[in-house]
Amino acid sequence: MSYNAHQTSPHPLRLKRLGIDTYQEPVIYMRSDCHVCRAEGFEAQSRVQVTHNNHAIIATLNVVTGELLAPDEAGLSEAAWRLLGARAGDAVALSHPPVLDSLSRVRAKVYGKRLGGGDMRAIVRDIAAGRYADIHISAFLAACAGDRLDLAETVALTRAMIDAGERLAWGHAPVVDKHCVGGLPGNRTTLIVVPIVAAFGLTMPKTSSRAITSPAGTADVMETLTEVELDVPAMRRVVEREGGCIVWGGAVRLSPADDILIRVERPLDLDSEGQLVASVLSKKAAAGSSHVVIDIPVGETAKVRSREAAQALSHRLVETGRAIGLTVQTVVTDGTQPVGRGIGPALEARDVLAVLRREADAPVDLRERALRLAGAVLEFAPGVAPGEGVHRAREILDDGRAWNKFEAICAAQGGLRMPPLAAHTHAVTAARRGRVTAIDNRRLARVAKLAGAPRAPAAGLELHMPLGAEVEAGMPLFTVHAEAPGELAYALDYIAAQPGIVRVEAEP
Repeated sequence: MSYNAHQTSPHPLRLKRLGIDTYQEPVIYMRSDCHVCRAEGFEAQSRVQVTHNNHAIIATLNVVTGELLAPDEAGLSEAAWRLLGARAGDAVALSHPPVLDSLSRVRAKVYGKRLGGGDMRAIVRDIAAGRYADIHISAFLAACAGDRLDLAETVALTRAMIDAGERLAWGHAPVVDKHCVGGLPGNRTTLIVVPIVAAFGLTMPKTSSRAITSPAGTADVMETLTEVELDVPAMRRVVEREGGCIVWGGAVRLSPADDILIRVERPLDLDSEGQLVASVLSKKAAAGSSHVVIDIPVGETAKVRSREAAQALSHRLVETGRAIGLTVQTVVTDGTQPVGRGIGPALEARDVLAVLRREADAPVDLRERALRLAGAVLEFAPGVAPGEGVHRAREILDDGRAWNKFEAICAAQGGLRMPPLAAHTHAVTAARRGRVTAIDNRRLARVAKLAGAPRAPAAGLELHMPLGAEVEAGMPLFTVHAEAPGELAYALDYIAAQPGIVRVEAEP
């Protein structure tokens, strides 16, 4: 945000760098006896406008006591430093931020009122500009959760999120994309689909998210192999050179409000249907896509638990896409168990490499699922008949063109590297002889997160026994990977308290 210099505090404060990581939330630290704090009536959790050289941000105040700061000093979180562009010792002016009229629309939604296009634009504009505190964003997310957004509101939210950021144009069509709604550990097909599609000759500018409620997002996995934080010019160069990319959407400011919403959704463990549709389709439209395939895994412990729920979500995706000018095709897939062996950024990356390199022990389920989705994307291309796409995709993977293209994309994004290995592992074994009859996706994902994923890229788990596998007592069901012994112990404590994550039943 840019403002004319406007200083309501009688004296500026000098900035001190404290090195505090608050993830993406801007926070300012001031002493309780600071003259500005007292004069302006600021207290803990107040929203404070911080102005430096005619540029301003809004940060949440944390009040400190003791000698961490001098009375004429203010500290900033690392996120606030990046946004403000200041240096230690610089003077800043502090003031109350402008009144947010859009919060009245959030309150209206909390009480069950419908939001129109103007309402959504006002809310999303203020969120994208950093004017909302996390508590306000939480209220908006909760008010929209469950079935509280109808189709018209979902369309309005999607359009508002597109309009709040940049929008790319590629000058030709089709421009394709693919997305999975999530809830299925290890389902890292994107890193296989993109090089197949790009090697075929279609344009696929893939922007991906980091994990919200899962042990790894596509961007987290790709980051173990190459750079993903590319800006728009760098992303455009990669796509124009190689036909595709796999980058983190938060770095290119496409639908920037979505990245803020995701940051708050993560600790809330909220991912409602309307928000999901707006998040997915706003990113696709902003990236310049014209045609999108959406993977909807269905299973008792997946995000989408029934065919009926999948049909309802599919309808909302297709209709919202139509309203914003996107052709959306949904593919309902099996969500009864994880895909591949690895769960966690580096472990999932190793599965992807095995498939692309056509290694003998590559996970067959990951390979076949990726081919099915790639085939659906290829059928958007002129001249590819319905049902022919999978055959075309298989040829591109089997003859090495997909691996060559993946190497080229990684080289263009900053160079291919090998994913890291965890320093600590522990095998969880079967207590009895029998057959694997059920795998709890949610609790298995929880194990991987407790082991450190996705923040610790090598953390997670490796699944050894899929559904239907026959096991003997003492055989490993899965192996937990951790970068620190404390995280490994944390995950193992959870496993001990949660029997039956991988259920083994004795055969009659």
